[in-house]
Amino acid sequence: MRALVQRVTAAEVAIGGAVVGATGPGLLVLVCAMRGDVQRNADDLAARVARLRVFRDDDDRMNRSLLDTGGGALVVSQFTLAADTSRGNRPGFSAALGPPDGERLYDRFVAALRDHGVSVETGRFGADMAVTLTNDGPVTVMLER
Repeated sequence: MRALVQRVTAAEVAIGGAVVGATGPGLLVLVCAMRGDVQRNADDLAARVARLRVFRDDDDRMNRSLLDTGGGALVVSQFTLAADTSRGNRPGFSAALGPPDGERLYDRFVAALRDHGVSVETGRFGADMAVTLTNDGPVTVMLER
């Protein structure tokens, strides 16, 4: 699985103009299940996101995690993280897991992140979504499991 994690002061996702998920200070997590991924990948990635130390401590160092700060996460499915542009300018997405299994692992990732005690809001798997965010820092990290 892949996740593009952005530290945010605020983020929201809307479908058809209606906000379906939002977070204040915390993380926007764009997630993609890849071919070959299994439940363990979702569980491991959720643990890494929950413990990712990208928040400032008292010495202004990135040394605190969501678990330390009590921040929330907005998790949005993003199959385009599987993009392959090695053959030219049009990306291919064959490395992404298909919709039924991809949705199952996306849901597992969300559940596992909640199991770590993180407050999680989501978009809707497979929907056409508009994501708005204020990147804090900016801090953006790519994770894979």
